[in-house]
Amino acid sequence: MLKIWGRISSINVRKVVVVAQELGVPFERIEAGGAFGVVKTPEFLARNPNGLIPLLEDDQVELWESNAIVRYLCARHAPDTLYPLALPARFDAERWMDWQQTTLNRAGRDAFIQLIRTPADKRDPRLLERSVAATESLFALLDRQLADRAYICGERFTMADIPLGCEAHRWFNLPRTHASWPHVERWYAALRARPATDTVLDQSLQ
Repeated sequence: MLKIWGRISSINVRKVVVVAQELGVPFERIEAGGAFGVVKTPEFLARNPNGLIPLLEDDQVELWESNAIVRYLCARHAPDTLYPLALPARFDAERWMDWQQTTLNRAGRDAFIQLIRTPADKRDPRLLERSVAATESLFALLDRQLADRAYICGERFTMADIPLGCEAHRWFNLPRTHASWPHVERWYAALRARPATDTVLDQSLQ
């Protein structure tokens, strides 16, 4: 059985849990990170020297980095469906997954930290405003991508939709108003209709 180390309030753990549930792969999730600790113990650091979650254990494979775990599970259990085999389709999915991690997540991080992790009297409005402006511009880009397709890479649900769906969940659930992106909202509603997102994308951000 898979073991997934990490608290469900982590966006990166959510990605891994959603993909495992989408694939129907049995797993055990072990609380770690944040208030649960564990990640700085010698035993955990021997498996992930970064001291971060998630960590995946699967037979003889131990992996860290959430999007790498999503790719691995899809390649192992859903080749040519969630994990496209044709190179143009695969690398279309790969680039959107990288964009989520390196661009969209980075832009929205300060807004998340300010609104969820920082007491109201200690927030930095400049950080918040800058993060909101950058992130809303990127969601507008994503809305244009989804204008003529059901999913990120076309008419088929792929591994690319999972990290971006978790990112949308986080942004939509921040305690603030946001612009209207009809294509993103339609796509996100379709993701939420998938049973695999239950117990994950119906959770609060805390």
